[in-house]
Amino acid sequence: MSRYPNSPVFYRDLAHDYPKIVRGEGCWLVDDKERRYLDAVGGAFVVNAGHGVREIADAMAHQAGKIAYVNSSVFTHEAVEEMAALLIARTPAFTKAYFLNSGSEVTEAALKLARQHWLARGEQKRHRVIALKPSYHGNTLLALSASAREHYKTYFGQWLIDVTRIQAPDPYRCACGGSGKGCSVCSGDVLAEAIDKLGADSVAAFIAEPIGGSSSGAMVPNAGYWRRVREICDSTGVLFVADEILCGAGRTGSWTAIETWGVAPDILTLGKGIASGYAALSAVLTTERVIDPILEGGKSFVHAQTFSHHAVACAAGVATLRYLDAHGLVERCAEMGRVFHAKLASLRGLPHVGDIRGRGLLAGVEFVADVHSREPFPRSEQFTERFVDAARAHGLVVWPNIGNVDGERGDIIMLAPPFIVTEAELDELTQRFTSALETTLGLAPVRPLGAGST
Repeated sequence: MSRYPNSPVFYRDLAHDYPKIVRGEGCWLVDDKERRYLDAVGGAFVVNAGHGVREIADAMAHQAGKIAYVNSSVFTHEAVEEMAALLIARTPAFTKAYFLNSGSEVTEAALKLARQHWLARGEQKRHRVIALKPSYHGNTLLALSASAREHYKTYFGQWLIDVTRIQAPDPYRCACGGSGKGCSVCSGDVLAEAIDKLGADSVAAFIAEPIGGSSSGAMVPNAGYWRRVREICDSTGVLFVADEILCGAGRTGSWTAIETWGVAPDILTLGKGIASGYAALSAVLTTERVIDPILEGGKSFVHAQTFSHHAVACAAGVATLRYLDAHGLVERCAEMGRVFHAKLASLRGLPHVGDIRGRGLLAGVEFVADVHSREPFPRSEQFTERFVDAARAHGLVVWPNIGNVDGERGDIIMLAPPFIVTEAELDELTQRFTSALETTLGLAPVRPLGAGST
């Protein structure tokens, strides 16, 4: 185990013991003691194609051998042109792609693009941003401003801009059951109310995840929600930014989550799975309608990034998309997603499992103190943190989230295995999840995680 301060690495968690991973094999991680961990969340919702794909690694090495880096403000190159063409072919509502490195960066770029669009059109008052709560869009300051994670903001509140928040739909907790009948939140009408209150001529953009990420535990709104949002944005001129950094790139069983509702946003962000973790790559997709006013007004998009359009990262993206296509992995995600959720349904009878939701190979399991009242655990119990530790001890890697109920309370565990996951591995996932819960509740000890365990 590695731990601060016994290593030259400045770790994110200064009180955490870090196993040293030496290789990945499909859905599995192997540490330097030959202990095996089932990666039930693809690292951080990233490794769609699985660990150890030689074709992707070889494509990156080949690109690096030709040209690894050029200044994107001066030159273009084959890898970025091909990656843009592949993305646009998969996302036909859009015609242009801009590449960066992380989800936070493309959130910044998307919102800056919206602002520059309005400035170029002479509508200087349009600077306000509306976002959902709970939500998460990144850790850089503009992206964090748009995110509704109060425990992340404790340290930086004085540096953040004011973003208007509207309640996200929550079928599990809302009185309407998510139907939207008589409910402004779950119908989407709450967006119209917020725009009306601010004044439409002051609002630049509305940003939201079409299927909730970790902040809401893979919450899926009703069938009419995004169509209503599109209608509201059309009638008020507000640009709709769909954040598919987590839920896009096939994760929910279709290339983008929002396309299943027949809706196209004005700007779309992608990341995480578009290069399957083999390189840091993210993208902003949009159309000439959004970009052309900038061309006419000043000719340049003001968002400089040293590593934008990076050649090796784009080559990793090209190889990932080709690998997904060659093996039918997005279609497989949809197929295995149905198996996944059927198997997860067996967890509903376990103690403190309040809700299980999601689509495709994306799921959130919400734990509650009382399954009847849906009362969350007190934050002092650290339920999520204890579960994550127990899961790792049982050789299961999951993703935690807290605060979905009121910004402080709420315990969610996220699951998002690679698209190559087998039915036997899904059985293993649910078994280890059950064991981890039993350990968290003090009902069972940790089973030994020895070398060669599978």
